[in-house]
Order: sequence, then C-alpha cells, then structure tokens
Amino acid sequence: MNTLATPSPSALVHPALHPDERAARLQLAACYRVFAMLGWTEMIYNHITVRLPDSVTGGEKQFLINPFGLHYSEVTASNLVKIDLQGRVLDGSTHAVNPAGFTVHAAIHDGLPDAHCVMHVHTTAGVAVACLQGGLQQTNFYTAQLHGMVAYHAFEGITIHADEGPRLLKSIGERKAVILRNHGLLAWGETLPQTFAILWTLQRACEIQLATLSMGAPIPVSEAIAERCTRDALQFNPAHGAGQDVFDALVRQVDRIDDSYKL
Repeated sequence: MNTLATPSPSALVHPALHPDERAARLQLAACYRVFAMLGWTEMIYNHITVRLPDSVTGGEKQFLINPFGLHYSEVTASNLVKIDLQGRVLDGSTHAVNPAGFTVHAAIHDGLPDAHCVMHVHTTAGVAVACLQGGLQQTNFYTAQLHGMVAYHAFEGITIHADEGPRLLKSIGERKAVILRNHGLLAWGETLPQTFAILWTLQRACEIQLATLSMGAPIPVSEAIAERCTRDALQFNPAHGAGQDVFDALVRQVDRIDDSYKL
C-alpha cells in the first residue's frame, strides 16, 4: 500500500517528471512542513526519506531526501534531492546530502523491504527518553498502544559508519518504532502517513512520560491492558487508512499557513 497525500500534482514545477515521482515529492515536501509546524526540527539536521516506487525507478532503489543546509520550512517538492543507496545525487541537484543522516536511513531502506519511509527526530522529549535508563515505560495511553512495537539500538556515536547498519537492523527486527539510545526517535513504515502515525504516537508517549516523571512515580499499565490497547488501536493498520486521515488534516493546516512546499 502506498497511498499518497492530497496536494495536486499539477502544482509542481516539473511537468516532465513521472506522475508517481511528482506525487511522492509533494507528499514528502508537505511532511517536512508538517514537522516544521509541529516543532520537530533540529536546525538543518535530521531527515525524512521516501523510497521512490518501481514505476519511477524501474526497480532500482532510489530515494528522496531533504537538501542539506535548508530548514524544514524551506523544503519544497522541487528541491528535494533524489539519491541512491550510497547517497549519490541522481537528479542533477546542486544541493548537498548529509552523509551522517542517510547512513541510518540507507540501512533501513535496503534491509527492510517494507520500509518505504523512514523518519528520524531529535525532539527534547524523544532524546530525554532515549537517554533514560529503562527507556520508554508502559505508563500512559500512548505507550499502551505501542506494546511490542518498540525497538532499542545502543548508541555508537555519530551515524556515519556503514558497518553499524547490520547491527541496527538486528536491533530493529520488525519493530517500526525505534528508540536510538542517547540519540533520538526513529520510525519506518509501508507508507509515509503510517510512518508519521507511528512516530507521532511514540513522540506523544515520550512527552507524557517526561511530564509524568517530573511529578512523581507513574501508575504502570499492565501487560494485558497494553496488549489489548495495541490490538484495539487501528491507526497503524493499512486496512483502516494507516494515518492517512490524520496526515491529510495536517497538510490542510499547512496549506492554510504556507503552501510554497508545492513549488
């Protein structure tokens, strides 16, 4: 499933592009603006990457990534950079790509066939929980919806070394919500909206835990209740939209503020 978001492809300035690449560029550029609106930015750092469909690439593994040096609020459909697994620019873009950012993304895109989209953030709440002994605790409404979904990967320094990739994949397994110890949060999914829904839930869980622990001891949620909550929560399930409705609502909000991402 690869349902793309709302913006009209006719708004894009590259009419010669394959329609599926135009749609992917619009959706990803909109997502960068959603992150900026939510405050999930880290100056010019961090990344959201999307694997282009085979209809565009002919089966080659090609990706869209943000131009290094631009704030998320400056990302547009046309300035996104198309790269391969080695981070080589494929579309003639004059923008640089941050190798420290794409090393992790490349490992996941290459090693997990369903990883259409990968998102990574350094939010205050996310990094705080990543630095906490014990990590994410099963103590709130949002953690209860992530039972059995969260993986942890030990900190190995700045992510510029490709040899970390196999260890990262071993840490992740098939879990789509990832806490990078001492570092931040990561999510991957079959579609961009699904990945966003997972990351939003993980980020919200960290925010609530941060607030709770500042006041005192939390009330634990039992294994049985958490298992039931995760089973009952449908927001990650492709059969129920997998976050598409939430993502589209946020894109409409971005459009009311500034729709220049369509350029």
